[in-house]
Amino acid sequence: MESEIPPPNYNYMGRSLDDLSNGDDSSSAFSDCNSDRSGEFSTASSQTRRLLLACASENSDDLIRQLVSDLESCSIDLQRQAAMEIRLLAKNKQENRLKIAQAGAIRPLISLISSSDSQLQEYGVTAILNLSLCDENKDLITASGAIKPLVRALTTGTTTAKENAACALLRLSQVEENKTAIGRSGAIPLLVYLLENGSFRGKKDASTALYSLCSVRENKIRAVQAGIMKPLVELMADFGSGMVDKAAFVLCTLVSIPEGKITLVEEGGIPVLVEIVEVGSQRQKEIAAAILLQICEDSLAYRTMVAREGAIPPLVALSQSGTTRAKQKAEALIDLLRQPRSGSKCS
Repeated sequence: MESEIPPPNYNYMGRSLDDLSNGDDSSSAFSDCNSDRSGEFSTASSQTRRLLLACASENSDDLIRQLVSDLESCSIDLQRQAAMEIRLLAKNKQENRLKIAQAGAIRPLISLISSSDSQLQEYGVTAILNLSLCDENKDLITASGAIKPLVRALTTGTTTAKENAACALLRLSQVEENKTAIGRSGAIPLLVYLLENGSFRGKKDASTALYSLCSVRENKIRAVQAGIMKPLVELMADFGSGMVDKAAFVLCTLVSIPEGKITLVEEGGIPVLVEIVEVGSQRQKEIAAAILLQICEDSLAYRTMVAREGAIPPLVALSQSGTTRAKQKAEALIDLLRQPRSGSKCS
């Protein structure tokens, strides 16, 4: 079930929705990546029973210390078991996330992310994701060198490792100064690839991470150069994708730069946006109108293209029946489209 539409001063990922030029409502389009969703463990083993008992008790400190020690064992099996149990301990309990970090687990877990053993790598990535759900751990995870191994996992990992690496990078990107470092580490093209080729969950996780990262201008440029416009337009055009809203909100951050506008038009985005204004949900219509307004503001050529696609009738309908913000966007765009065809800047 979708979350309730937030009030105008709602903050998401450190950004005030009321202050965004597009007036978006991205909080209900995106949901934060939660702890891992890659399945639980068999309850048959004595190790797992021990772990579940520790989770239920208040005395997990001794177990955590032992698990952290096992992470640095010479035995891959012991490392795998320890990482698996740490991952579960950190999955739902905030107190355990702090205890595990304080016990020194972060550096050895990061080392596991570079393991040639795919399962060990997956457990390392997922444990770091679960630990990153605690805000107090984010700086330590970053300072311990997690960004580059997480980015490599987007290339070398299992499907689950890639998805959870995207989620972990999202969590770290919620610290503003990390966004540039993540972008410069090579994450953006890999997230764009996951957006285009991943599972449904992978596409969702990639879009959420990209939305956060692309609040920084240099990451917007990287995303456009990595070819993000093609999958965004395709996802918006497919109303059965379940990704129309997410793709549109990512796109709305990218058309604030000239490269974004140009590439959107080249990829056939205008007809898709006009169709969304005509037949999309109320939220989809609003964000599509906001995107069209951004690309038309300084371009006579683009205004002509939008008008020729038949945008004015659905915009008039939106101006009469949409939300307050949708009406404002639609009315502003109608005024632009009805301006004389001379005396304006062309793109």
